[in-house]
Amino acid sequence: MNPPWPLLPHSPAASAVARRRRYRSEVGGTPGDHRLPGGPLPGALSGLAITQVAFLVPDLSAAVTTWSAVLGRSDWLVYTYNSSTVPVLTFRGEPARFSVRLALSGAGPQLELMEPLAGPSIYDEWITRHGYGAHHVGFHVPHAQPVVDRLAEEGFTPVQAGSGYGLDGDGAFAYYDLVDALGLYAEVIEAPKRRRPSEAI
Repeated sequence: MNPPWPLLPHSPAASAVARRRRYRSEVGGTPGDHRLPGGPLPGALSGLAITQVAFLVPDLSAAVTTWSAVLGRSDWLVYTYNSSTVPVLTFRGEPARFSVRLALSGAGPQLELMEPLAGPSIYDEWITRHGYGAHHVGFHVPHAQPVVDRLAEEGFTPVQAGSGYGLDGDGAFAYYDLVDALGLYAEVIEAPKRRRPSEAI
């Protein structure tokens, strides 16, 4: 199955000259003009709303119970992402077989709780370095390809990605290392039009 969009850029990152031209034409500046404390803010994500906040947890069931009490709601969607449910997975540019169980609730932003099951993955790396807790913010977009392409032109490649988890083979996600800038990873999310049924927690 071909992924709906490439998990890695078609070609190496655009040259510094090309990057400057794009910034000048689209946002009226240079890459260095767009910075948060610690590093650059990619122009491709500038202006997009944060639509998801995600936490790594050691026990998904316990975390759902805790957060249900905090939020006063229990409308969780639960899924397991692995090589059986997400046909195309990559980790640091190589085919991957990581596995994670997750629960989603709400919107604006959506809360995501994630229990890593098997690695290697950026989840395992984060836990080793930082422990459990906040891991990434997500940006839902109608189509991931244009965002992925522009990030590639700005010099950013996914550190972890997956695609094809929707019932119709659509749906894709890609994580970017913006830890220096945001203190967290950033995820570009193209939600599938139809999801598999939610699992029981």
